[in-house]
Amino acid sequence: MKKFFKDFKAFISRGNVLDMAIGIIIGSAFSAIVTALVNSILMPLICSIFGAETVEGLAFYINGTAIQYGVFLQAVIDFLLIALILFLIMKAVMAAKGFTSKTFKALPTRAERKQLKEQGVNLKNRKELLAATKELRERNKPAPVPPKPTSEELLSQILAELKKQNASEEKSDDDAK
Repeated sequence: MKKFFKDFKAFISRGNVLDMAIGIIIGSAFSAIVTALVNSILMPLICSIFGAETVEGLAFYINGTAIQYGVFLQAVIDFLLIALILFLIMKAVMAAKGFTSKTFKALPTRAERKQLKEQGVNLKNRKELLAATKELRERNKPAPVPPKPTSEELLSQILAELKKQNASEEKSDDDAK
């Protein structure tokens, strides 16, 4: 029984399980927010266009039987609005994430801050700091490494060297005669 609880504790303490649990909790809370937005604000606006109190009440009759297309229409509208809202929120989050990662990449490291301070750069002036950091990185950029020769180029160099050696050996043989 001890082993069971030990294994269970190890399973629960894994990072991915905790991340999943947090995601589910946040997702359900977020779902409540989106549902309230759709049901309380957006759907009344859409219903006012149809001139009905709710979209779910829309129906037509065939031989006295009600075909309630409003329920289907409500589900489609809910899905589209929720998907649109989630898309807009994710787009905003991703844009903010990209903005922050670009901002952090532009900031100087500790070593760069030390060099900039030695150069007399005002570290409290953000524009000056970012410009000086960019200039420092350009100066410290390593020289471009020439591309490695291809196999054909190496073989042609070897062949040329062998021909030189062969020619010098023939010349030394002719001089010896």
